[in-house]
Amino acid sequence: MEGQDEVSAREQHFHSQVRESTICFLLFAILYVVSYFIIKRYKRKSDEQEDEDAIVNRISLFLSTFTLAVSGGAVLLLPFSIISNEILLAFPQNYYIQWLNGSLIHGLWNLASLFSNLCLFVLMPFAFFFLESEGFAGLKKGIRARILETLVMLLLLALLILGMVWVASALIDSDAANLWEFYLPYLYSCISLMGCLLLLLCTPVGLSRMFTVMGQLLVKPAILEDLDEQIYMITLEEEALQRRLHGLSSSVEYNVMELEQELENVKTLKTKLERRKKASVWERNLVYPAVMVLLLIETSISVLLVACNILCLLVDETAMPKGTRGPGIGSASLSTFGFVGAALEIILIFYLMVSSVVGFYSLRFFGNFTPKKDDTTMTKIIGNCVSILVLSSALPVMSRTLGITRFDLLGDFGRFNWLGNFYIVLSYNLLFAIVTTLCLIRKFTSAVREELFKALGLHKLHLSDTSRDSETTKPSANGHQKAL
Repeated sequence: MEGQDEVSAREQHFHSQVRESTICFLLFAILYVVSYFIIKRYKRKSDEQEDEDAIVNRISLFLSTFTLAVSGGAVLLLPFSIISNEILLAFPQNYYIQWLNGSLIHGLWNLASLFSNLCLFVLMPFAFFFLESEGFAGLKKGIRARILETLVMLLLLALLILGMVWVASALIDSDAANLWEFYLPYLYSCISLMGCLLLLLCTPVGLSRMFTVMGQLLVKPAILEDLDEQIYMITLEEEALQRRLHGLSSSVEYNVMELEQELENVKTLKTKLERRKKASVWERNLVYPAVMVLLLIETSISVLLVACNILCLLVDETAMPKGTRGPGIGSASLSTFGFVGAALEIILIFYLMVSSVVGFYSLRFFGNFTPKKDDTTMTKIIGNCVSILVLSSALPVMSRTLGITRFDLLGDFGRFNWLGNFYIVLSYNLLFAIVTTLCLIRKFTSAVREELFKALGLHKLHLSDTSRDSETTKPSANGHQKAL
């Protein structure tokens, strides 16, 4: 009888493992397909001939797609865990959700951590070196020679990184000498801290930049504007540029490139004006204000949650990200407001991720990384994939550190050394709240500051960046933009 029970338990464990592996594979397959189409949308169109460079590009494309899929999985990791906890809490005995259990959630966290390390330390360096390799001098050129050079470069890079980690760890703990138990976890802990610092830099900028981005995507209300007159004037300007371009032989004012660029800008602005004219009254007067108010509410809630988390850190030790472990998945709700609070946490997590990406590409240092449709090189795609992977891998840690959610970090995400340091966590929360508040104040007071600079006669000194930006993109009476 005991033997039958043991066999039955083994069968159940085997079926559970197969079911969880199948679910993980299906989820990753969906993310991989979506990531492939995203990269193909931005990748520069190359020749279809089957030469050596085409094979190298294809391999790098597959590795970049894999990395972007892992990034998507890291972004969805925390929201999926939160909603799974609420579903298990609401339907504990439902037969159709028996596949959704704590073992599956823990497995997803472990796989996300494993694949993030694999992509960051192996696949992406391999893709970059493989793309830039040509083979050692004196060897026969080909794929094998390029693979050999790539492997040698990876070995040298690994020795360099391990040497740096060994020196840094020796300064902190001279007794630590185990590679797998100390050096590699310490390395990934440093990478996660760098990712969180990058999020700390990008997210506040993105939160203030989101208002501008959404203003460009949506149709603004037409207040005291005559769109018909603007379209008429821009049409006349377009016709004048076309006539000047056709009669270029008798004109010496512009060259061909300048005229074509100016004509393209005029056509783009005409398209935008026509879209504003065709937009319905509801879209112009309701959607735009509603979206702006929604962005303001989400940003305010994020700052308030961080402020509350700062107070909790000062009075309660369990508020630390590496504090006492809470109940298991499906045992208790992690939000005071139940399912509504969990849904709000998920919305804020996605909002912070989108804001961090927007802020990343808004920074001047990373502005050249911005991908362009059908005109992005493979090297730039690799750089974008690595950047998105670093941001997405640090998103769960940042969300838990800022108190956006109380869901405990699982797997290797909760074993970072710096999460147990009270001063680092408190400083991180303070910096996020202060920098976000300053960015929002700068955003909403830009018009007032511009007018003050003009009234005091200081606008000629270019003391305000917003003043220069507003003058550069200021629309003229006929609807097109003035250029300095």
